[in-house]
Amino acid sequence: MILEIWKSFRSMPTWVQIWVAFILAPVNMASLAFLSEPSGLWIAFLANIAMMMNMPVMLYDRGFSKLMALPHLLPWTILVIWLVAARPIGSDIYNSYLSVLLVINTISLLFDYPDALHWKRGDRQPSRPQNR
Repeated sequence: MILEIWKSFRSMPTWVQIWVAFILAPVNMASLAFLSEPSGLWIAFLANIAMMMNMPVMLYDRGFSKLMALPHLLPWTILVIWLVAARPIGSDIYNSYLSVLLVINTISLLFDYPDALHWKRGDRQPSRPQNR
């Protein structure tokens, strides 16, 4: 099963693999380094719960599908609105981090909302390697 999930991930476009592995996941996981900052626990919860909720989806689908967009919608939308409307103020590095987190999760949501709609309309197949 793990191998199927890995092959599914590797079958996605290269830019998506880079985005997920080297930008999206690390930036959200970095929130764990700021737990002691103002609202750090809540920021980390919202940043990471969306990704954690994707684990059952990947296991069920045995790969990466558009269904993986759904768990991002609520927590990351709340997070983005919070960071725009009532951003907590902390250390300089935390404030910089929150700016990066806001940009990255906003970009992600620009992909997630359409992907969720595509999934709702029936595009439910996980990404799979092409037979050559």
